[in-house]
Amino acid sequence: MQPFYDYLDSHHDQFLDELKRYLRQPSVAAQNLGMTEMAALAKERLEARGFKVQILPTGGHPVVYGELGDGPRTLLIYDHYDVQPAEPLDLWESPPFEPTVRDGNLYARGVADNKGDQMCRMQAIEAWLATMGKLPLKIKWVMEGEEEIASPNLEAFAHQYGDLLKADGCLWETGGYNELDQFSLWLGLKGIAYFELRLKTMGIDAHSGNATMLPNPAWQLVWALSTLKDANNRITLDGYWEHVVPPAPDEVALLEKVPFDAEKIKSTYGAKAFINDMDAAAAKRAHYFEPTITICGFESGYTGAGTKTVLPKEAKVKLDFRLVPNLTPELVYDLLRKHLDRRGFSDIEIARFSAERNARSRADSAVVQAAITAARKIYGADPMIYPLMPGSGPMYPLSDMLGIPAVLAGLSHNASRAHAPNEHIRLKDYWLGQKFIGEFIEAFAEAKDEG
Repeated sequence: MQPFYDYLDSHHDQFLDELKRYLRQPSVAAQNLGMTEMAALAKERLEARGFKVQILPTGGHPVVYGELGDGPRTLLIYDHYDVQPAEPLDLWESPPFEPTVRDGNLYARGVADNKGDQMCRMQAIEAWLATMGKLPLKIKWVMEGEEEIASPNLEAFAHQYGDLLKADGCLWETGGYNELDQFSLWLGLKGIAYFELRLKTMGIDAHSGNATMLPNPAWQLVWALSTLKDANNRITLDGYWEHVVPPAPDEVALLEKVPFDAEKIKSTYGAKAFINDMDAAAAKRAHYFEPTITICGFESGYTGAGTKTVLPKEAKVKLDFRLVPNLTPELVYDLLRKHLDRRGFSDIEIARFSAERNARSRADSAVVQAAITAARKIYGADPMIYPLMPGSGPMYPLSDMLGIPAVLAGLSHNASRAHAPNEHIRLKDYWLGQKFIGEFIEAFAEAKDEG
């Protein structure tokens, strides 16, 4: 692999310039900003490495799909070319779409999530082809344009192109270094179901003196919400826990090795204690393995300065549900609708927003073992392996649904500020990441499943 390493080391300036060009192109799906241009640029950069590329339509922004190589194994790579909105712009120390290097860090919107990963992987493949010859496997690359708006069309895309996407393993788009700066791998994600409960009880707001006789939708939503959790924060949605599958013994064993600094977490958020005064072990297990119901926002009546004696005509509350096996967004909607109806809240409307299923892969799958092997060579130690991320993403359609095990490995670190102003990566991580991809390709081409 030394010629491969040497090629990478000798092309730092060229590769950094190319990465900056990639980052200068805005691609905000939520604002429909620069999406067509970004898809074309992604296609151009893949074709520059010899990929045969197609722009595949979806119900929204298209998927950029590329294929290259041949061999007994096929690797699916998933990335997304859309990024989060850059606002608030005044909090950026340098313009979000003008990549800037400061103190060994590269700042730009999307560099950590996830354009840095894309270009790092492309450049590693270029170095392989220039020094090692043909790829030892086949690569199928999916670049989605809607990840930051909850991938509304990805599942339908995966159903439509399931045969095209067949692979032995998947390298997912995110990951990097944990809070102890250990290179880490993640094996899955929680699902999510996001709803808004809406209730309108009158045609106009009323004077609050009429509260003796007119219905208050805010109170009715409060009463409805109080049936979803008890005073001990235990979820009491009918049937919710009956569908929850507990973690497997190997997942529990993995979690035992995961760092969890309870005092630091409480300090970071200014919390005096965890819910129900949980100890660190209980909090860690709940964080990774248990589902949630969260009130994300409540809107009704007057919330400005001073007073206004008003009885509001309507009320809304936003809820998100983080999902574990075997909870699905469809099941949760059905449980919630029936739960409310049984208690006389059938007039509460449930509007559906984000919906993503959970996904998990086994640690003994070939793609995970290849990532572990590559990490040992590049980072000089075993990676920290997490059974899943507590957050959510569109892993299910390209992984569990198609029977393709996946591993999450990337460039970001604990303070990369993805989704926030001054998003960045460390350049040293970028250069090591290129070498990791080369070692990963070699290891996966040769790896065998242990399970």
